[in-house]
Amino acid sequence: MGVGVYFKKFVYISLLFICMRNHNILPYTKNARELSKKLRKKMTGCELIFWNATKNSQLGIVMRRQMPILDYVVDFYIKEIGLVIEIDGSSHDNKELEDGIRQGRIEKLGVTFIRFSNEQVKYNLSKVLEKLNKKIKEMKD
Repeated sequence: MGVGVYFKKFVYISLLFICMRNHNILPYTKNARELSKKLRKKMTGCELIFWNATKNSQLGIVMRRQMPILDYVVDFYIKEIGLVIEIDGSSHDNKELEDGIRQGRIEKLGVTFIRFSNEQVKYNLSKVLEKLNKKIKEMKD
């Protein structure tokens, strides 16, 4: 292998190390960035319910919506603690393997996931927020 290949591997490993230590720097592709802009404009009903309950730092922490990470877009992301919040609706039906691969790749960057179903958000938002607050507190400590 040439020096260029080793250099690229070194840069990639260095970037992963930085990402694992600093959640402020997460790599993403141009396509993921463009998709995130589109998805912000057409959030699902349950994503809107969740966003309205959590935006403007209502949980005491800044949350971003439709955040690009690698070549994916996650529903919500709390940069300060490296927490992804996914609201799983019908788009996730029968996609457990794809979701697992996606989650695994993102978790290698030092990011943690928490998932809620559409039904949980729609019918039991207070419990969702309670569980999320507990997770945020746990990760801050």
